[in-house]
Amino acid sequence: MSDKQILIVDDEPAIRDMLRMALEGAGYLVREAGDAAAARVAIVDHRPDLVLLDWMLPGTSGVELARSLRRDEPTRTLPVILLTARGEEDDRVKGLECGADDYVTKPFSPRELLARIKAVLRRGAPDTEEGVLSQDGLRLDTVAHRLRIEGRPVDIGPTEFRLLQFFMSHPERVYSRGQLIDQVWGGNVYIEERTVDVHIRRLRKVLSEGGHDQFIQTVRGTGYRFSAQV
Repeated sequence: MSDKQILIVDDEPAIRDMLRMALEGAGYLVREAGDAAAARVAIVDHRPDLVLLDWMLPGTSGVELARSLRRDEPTRTLPVILLTARGEEDDRVKGLECGADDYVTKPFSPRELLARIKAVLRRGAPDTEEGVLSQDGLRLDTVAHRLRIEGRPVDIGPTEFRLLQFFMSHPERVYSRGQLIDQVWGGNVYIEERTVDVHIRRLRKVLSEGGHDQFIQTVRGTGYRFSAQV
């Protein structure tokens, strides 16, 4: 039995039943909600490890709920997989832009969904210890404010440091330039979005030793993500 708890958010009881059976059969603990309001209560009360979120919910849509979860500090890093019958590229981009970690198009097989869930749960955060973020040769000491690449100290500017710290704390997730401004510079500071691109270029230059610049990936039409899967 897994200790991971998954919240299913879907307004159709038959779909919730099907998903619950598949998830419980795989050993997950399962909770259910039929709309965004019930989902928020379940998230506060039970703190699930992952949310399966239907796009088309009554009232507040799944996309709107995902956006609000990403804005709120307690749920900012909560993994979300969006379930939808909308399979067009623009819809997939919109789903990822709202902060979803993955996007599964209906109809899907339980086997495919379980594989996606395992992949998202595996991503998690990089290894951390005593204020240290590490990933594949990168070691960021957030207390001493130092960066090492393959054991060698590397100079990095303060803004690039904060940017890398945010990326390494939230791997595999796509962030728009506006979201990066809010998280790295602060929402009360006016920064042009093209400024983000300048600092991304500087950060890539810092990480270019050993090819680690590839970890900062451009997602066309959306923004940037940090991923060791190059």
